[in-house]
Amino acid sequence: MLHIKPILSSLLRSKSGPILLLIQIILSVAIVANASFIIQERLALMQRDSGIKESEVLTFSLFNFDPLIDKTAQNKIDQQILRGLPNVIDATSTNMLPLSGGGWSSTLNLGPDPDSAKSTPQFAMYLGTDHTIETLGIKLIEGRNFYPHELKDSLDSPSRLAIISSALAKAVWPDESPLGKVLYEGKDAQITVIGVVEKLQGAWIDSSSLENSVIQNVDYGSSSYMVRAKPEFHAELKDAIKKALLAENPNRVLDGFKSIEALKDSSYRDHKLMITVLTMMVVLLLLITSLGLTGMVMFNIQRRTKQIGTRRALGAKKRDIISYFLVENYLICLAGGVLGGLLAIQLGQQLMKIYSLPMLDLSYPLFTVAGLFIVTTLAVYLPARKAANISPATATRSV
Repeated sequence: MLHIKPILSSLLRSKSGPILLLIQIILSVAIVANASFIIQERLALMQRDSGIKESEVLTFSLFNFDPLIDKTAQNKIDQQILRGLPNVIDATSTNMLPLSGGGWSSTLNLGPDPDSAKSTPQFAMYLGTDHTIETLGIKLIEGRNFYPHELKDSLDSPSRLAIISSALAKAVWPDESPLGKVLYEGKDAQITVIGVVEKLQGAWIDSSSLENSVIQNVDYGSSSYMVRAKPEFHAELKDAIKKALLAENPNRVLDGFKSIEALKDSSYRDHKLMITVLTMMVVLLLLITSLGLTGMVMFNIQRRTKQIGTRRALGAKKRDIISYFLVENYLICLAGGVLGGLLAIQLGQQLMKIYSLPMLDLSYPLFTVAGLFIVTTLAVYLPARKAANISPATATRSV
């Protein structure tokens, strides 16, 4: 059986190399654990379900330059034109685009007195039509959609209707149905909840209220449009939209054709960049640590050639020599892993305070140490096997 005491004695006789390697392992564990945690946290954010048929919904903006045009009336005509185009499932105008990074947000009161009534959490405020739900492809799970005759032309209407996301419904009325509930905007405007959709995200991906959304029955002539069609028809649909709308009124410009999927990708661009940078850093740290261990083992082999040859002459088998260097590696990794894990937890606490990140899960330092053991084992094994192949005669003659 291999004894640990001789290995420790050997490491203590030449402290500088092992100590530097130990520091490197401590830092690697602390950084890799937290970097891996941040990578996983960002991936989880990017994989959240928006509730929308992201790849099917094509968005664009329309700018009118005719001062005599009735924007509200023209908007209704344009929506009808869009719905009549080939391969279009549905279309609507909107005041804001989901996952775009810009739009409207608001709060409403639960009572008529704004000074004493409790407010709802912050939510994204969509102004839409009876076609908004079908255009986005979101699922109505309770209540009903707007009827065409219920649509308003202005936010000035004192009596409006709303369809809200289930996340907002649970936040405001956790133990009861929101249907028929009245929300208040100031002292006069009343907004009655008539439906609940399963999921509808807002525009701001880093907002804590991303899942809170409200669709109001206001179709006031917005410049933004959403058209739903299968992705394979989007290319030809862009040309068809331009041709049809400009034929109706040529004094305007259409711009910004993007799917909601593309808007989402753009919004998460910084997250993707962070994931790429952190992944490269993790790989480089593991590689540098492995190279450091490999270099130390190769140096020790050269320095201990006579010792290895003597042990082989006294009956040590090849596996004993390999085990010696592996155990030496494991001792350094174990010490570095424990200290690095403690440093990782401390670093995670600081990141939590400064950047409002979640608490570091203890599994990340543990998995990092386990991964480091595997990587360093591979790094040490090859030079250790080379050392085990040194014959006693060669070893004693080379010193």
